[in-house]
Amino acid sequence: MQRLDILLVEQGLADTRTRAQRLIKQGRVQAEMGHWQILTKPGIKLPADTPLQLEAHDEDRFVSRGALKLQHILNALTLDPTGLTAIDVGQSTGGFSDCLLQAGVERVVGIEVGHDQLHPQLRADTRVICLEGYNARTLSPELRQYTPDAQGFDLAVMDVSFISQRLILPSLAPLIRPGGWLLTLVKPQFEVGPDHIGKGGIVRDPALYPSVRDAIEACCIEQGLQPLYWDESPIKGGDGNREFLLGARQP
Repeated sequence: MQRLDILLVEQGLADTRTRAQRLIKQGRVQAEMGHWQILTKPGIKLPADTPLQLEAHDEDRFVSRGALKLQHILNALTLDPTGLTAIDVGQSTGGFSDCLLQAGVERVVGIEVGHDQLHPQLRADTRVICLEGYNARTLSPELRQYTPDAQGFDLAVMDVSFISQRLILPSLAPLIRPGGWLLTLVKPQFEVGPDHIGKGGIVRDPALYPSVRDAIEACCIEQGLQPLYWDESPIKGGDGNREFLLGARQP
């Protein structure tokens, strides 16, 4: 007998147990038990030879579902990143990077404070440069060396946790070339301060969301960026928090 989440990985339907557990809890995993049955508990034990199948979903095209959030704003802005050079702040598993690569970017430079989080598929991609152990609050102007003319990135994307984006924008904005874009996933729980966070890390008062937008957009303007787009992400964060997508452009 074996746990369902482990079987899902062993049968090649998920690349990690964490992903397997999320798929199971989403009700996307079925097991052949006389008939196909949806199972929603990762810890349930089944015979090791139990046939499993996974309900198809758009996120299966990417290394993480974060890609769908970035895809949403790319579509909303009708922004075609083909041939562009991008910087991905808070690269983590690489959902944003994967989305950009599949959309045709020429190169992605990933910034990640942690280590060994990037999906092996992306780590092996020659278009990806992963700079690990890098504090995004102190992005160096020397990062422009990774762009074709050393004048800056065509596109900057950002998805960070446990830090306000207002602490990162002052060093990120100067790395965006004139006419370039900033596309960022704003997580209010890291912008409103700990006094406004309730059980499970959820923002207590939805009335705070407009002030989060005002603060982020004001910071963009202070750094010379022009905010042009704001919308709620179609997918909530893993903790259930509402998240928002911001698009701003370097004049």
